[in-house]
Amino acid sequence: MTTTLDVMGQVCPFPLVEAKDAIEKISAGDELIINFDCTQATESIPRWAAESGYEVTNFEQLGEAAWTITIKKN
Repeated sequence: MTTTLDVMGQVCPFPLVEAKDAIEKISAGDELIINFDCTQATESIPRWAAESGYEVTNFEQLGEAAWTITIKKN
């Protein structure tokens, strides 16, 4: 199952805070897609995923200041 978290317009650290909360609510093997536009989150979210043992399956820039990242919960 895939869950989408849209945190566009939120300033750091809120995208990361919301991501941590959202990943707790999904099951192992599910994916969380996070759409965000906070530049700092381009570093903080992938770092948190790696430190937590989650797999980043997609990470791309959507526009001038917008990104999407997909994290798989193991």
